[in-house]
Amino acid sequence: MKRAAIAAAAAIGRIEERVGHHFADQDRLQRALTHSSLRTGAGGNYERLEFLGDRVLGLCVAELLFRNFRNADEGELSVRLNALVSAQTCASVADDLGLHEFIRTGADVKKLTGKRMANVRADVVESLIAAIYLDAGLEAAREFIERNWSARALESDAARRDAKTELQEWAHARFGVTPLYRIADRSGPDHEPVFVVTVEIKGVEPATGESRSKRAAEQAAATAILQREGVWL
Repeated sequence: MKRAAIAAAAAIGRIEERVGHHFADQDRLQRALTHSSLRTGAGGNYERLEFLGDRVLGLCVAELLFRNFRNADEGELSVRLNALVSAQTCASVADDLGLHEFIRTGADVKKLTGKRMANVRADVVESLIAAIYLDAGLEAAREFIERNWSARALESDAARRDAKTELQEWAHARFGVTPLYRIADRSGPDHEPVFVVTVEIKGVEPATGESRSKRAAEQAAATAILQREGVWL
């Protein structure tokens, strides 16, 4: 028992070092890292914390953008905000911090480093933000967010809309048509499929995209045309 307690304390220390915050309430930190598949009873997982953390993240990122992009209009700020609070960005932050090493799940949830588990890693980041906020207030949460989001916020690509929206508007303006997406191929097991999607626009050479979800494959196909046609550099 003593050995297990020492190992648990060491793990918490490593988490705090990576996060940059020492928790007064370490139980809350453990809850922020606990997936609902681990049966711990009511309130023992990160779901409620995730709800709060999402709102704290949105506020702090909005402040960050408002302060750094003084000439940006509401539309550009909204596009940047949506990209920065997305599951993809949150999962990327989790990967940078190596949080997958510490997430606690039931036996039925595996492969936390796989793409299909990106949402779990994203949820944990939002839960962690809430845990910091409840433990030490908004300023501590803001410091964590600015450390991990500032560089991302200042990237030029953060102002891009998603590729499907951009391609649809370009196709409407250029050719007066709507892009047509179709699944060209589907392979792999049911729990980890691979989709190949083709996008067609009358008057433009088709393009394909491949990913583990239909939506991501569509985005990849749209991106291919936008880059090939010089809409996106």
